[in-house]
Amino acid sequence: MRADLLSRVDGLRSGRTPFVLATVVRAERPTSAKPGDCALVLADGTIDGFVGGACAESTVRLESLRLLQAGESGLLRITPRAGDGGTAEEGVRTVGNPCLSGGTLEIFLEAMIPPVLVVVHGEAPVARALVRVGHALDWDVRTGVDPAAPIAPDTAAVVVASHGRGEAPVLRAALRAEVPYVALVASRRRAAGVLDDLAAQGVPAGQRERIHAPAGLDIGARTAQEIALSVFAEIVAQSPRVVLPASSPADVPPAGEPAVAIDPVCGMEVAVTTASISAQHDGETAYFCGTGCRQAFLDDPQRFAR
Repeated sequence: MRADLLSRVDGLRSGRTPFVLATVVRAERPTSAKPGDCALVLADGTIDGFVGGACAESTVRLESLRLLQAGESGLLRITPRAGDGGTAEEGVRTVGNPCLSGGTLEIFLEAMIPPVLVVVHGEAPVARALVRVGHALDWDVRTGVDPAAPIAPDTAAVVVASHGRGEAPVLRAALRAEVPYVALVASRRRAAGVLDDLAAQGVPAGQRERIHAPAGLDIGARTAQEIALSVFAEIVAQSPRVVLPASSPADVPPAGEPAVAIDPVCGMEVAVTTASISAQHDGETAYFCGTGCRQAFLDDPQRFAR
């Protein structure tokens, strides 16, 4: 199973799909999981693999989603002692799960976030310099010269450096796609002319104001490499983040804490996802850490509905 999961990691990373790799690093008996067991946790809460029973899996799901949104990794300790819930020490988050079989699990949660995606339109010297500088940052920098090329939904920046070739169509497409950073490499005079052309084409003033023209921070850049540096400095200053629409197959949850429900039986926090264990009662959805709590609720819902 581990080999199959690790082979799937390559596909997820090449598809720019964010996920968490959860690996059991320590297991204190009695536990069903053993060191080396692992699972992939996707942004929709889906878990592929094994890191323990349903109750441990529920905790791993919630903590993985929290780390995925923060873009961080960390060590998760799950104990059967309810009083340990939410306690933390440096580098470790300890969660008390009273539904565990009695042992303690320590699981390393490694968030795998796609690198920042930057699209460069053009093949001028500045465009080539943008690719080199972006790769030095370990970013995903892609180039093209086709103004009609589609823009990926998680594109963080579009930089037009084509010296007059297909500039307006690319800028309009980037604005329509709501790319966080849109820029034009040009002199102030020519940049003003391009913005005037966009205005004549019906692009609203509020949209035109989003275009960084000329591109980059004013650092006195002269060479292609210096201009590329100023552009990436401006992108970093804006702190773009990967944000996808909910319909995207590489879905990323919005910023902030994931939606959380309280298991009405045991009181555990549970991530509100389609992959979580749930049940309907009086037109509302109740979420559970495991099948045992769900069955107890269904046996006597009035007892726990309060």
